[in-house]
Amino acid sequence: MTISEPAKPGILDRLRARFGWLDHLLRAHTRFQDRNGGFFAAGLTYYTIFALFPLLMVGFAVAGFALSRNPQVLNMIHDRIRASVSGALGQQLVDLMNSAINARASVGVIGLVTAAWAGLGWMSHLRVALSAMWGQAVDPAGYLRTKASDLAALVGTFAVLTLTIALTALGHARPMAAVLRWLEIPRLSVFDEIFRGVSLLISLLVSWLLFTWMIARLPRAPVHLVTSMRAGLMAAVGFELFKQVASIYLQLVLRSPAGAAFGPVLGLMVFGNVTGYLVLFATAWAATASQQDPRLARGRRLRG
Repeated sequence: MTISEPAKPGILDRLRARFGWLDHLLRAHTRFQDRNGGFFAAGLTYYTIFALFPLLMVGFAVAGFALSRNPQVLNMIHDRIRASVSGALGQQLVDLMNSAINARASVGVIGLVTAAWAGLGWMSHLRVALSAMWGQAVDPAGYLRTKASDLAALVGTFAVLTLTIALTALGHARPMAAVLRWLEIPRLSVFDEIFRGVSLLISLLVSWLLFTWMIARLPRAPVHLVTSMRAGLMAAVGFELFKQVASIYLQLVLRSPAGAAFGPVLGLMVFGNVTGYLVLFATAWAATASQQDPRLARGRRLRG
């Protein structure tokens, strides 16, 4: 009676046993797929697009209050619209703008209520998705307590977003050039390259801060902060690379009339979906940081 030899590991198994980072990525991908990461990312895209409309209403209301107190600026905008769009269509746009300004209070109230409702739905879905990637089986704490927790998380996320937007604005070239003018330092061409590098670095740090906050603080149960910071950095690098590709996409698409009409909408949907994938995959990567396939661990011991 012959004893069959154990099957030799395949090429992929040998690569995973040799390169720990590859093994980690594949385990993260498996967790992402097993816990319906693509489904959650699609849901996040829907809630993100849905929440933009009430936010636009709030923005229009704020602009309406500002323009109603600055008639000179309002008249200048009217003249620009008529110069850009001649005939009856230009006047219709002016009338539509005036109607929006006159209804600024009602538009703002409806926008705030709808934005709060849509924002809570977005936050609830995001927290469920992140908790699923971490493998948390969190029992519901009751409707009111859950909504209160989601509201607190939404306010905290809004505060972090405000901070990141402010930091991003400070990293742009114009504020830096204004500092040079204030210091009476002549602007040379070498400063433009430095400004671009600093702007990219600040944008990366800002994305790292935002994604770390989402991965570490938004799940419904506490998670490991250091591992979340590493996952946040990975998501931030992927996000910055995606932004560079997206900017090239918009430049190519907006050249045609059809692209100018539908390109931004499609780009916004792709942007939301890819961002959701990045955040959830990075969370799955963080959740599998301390795990290891026992077969690969045994292979490493045998090689040693």
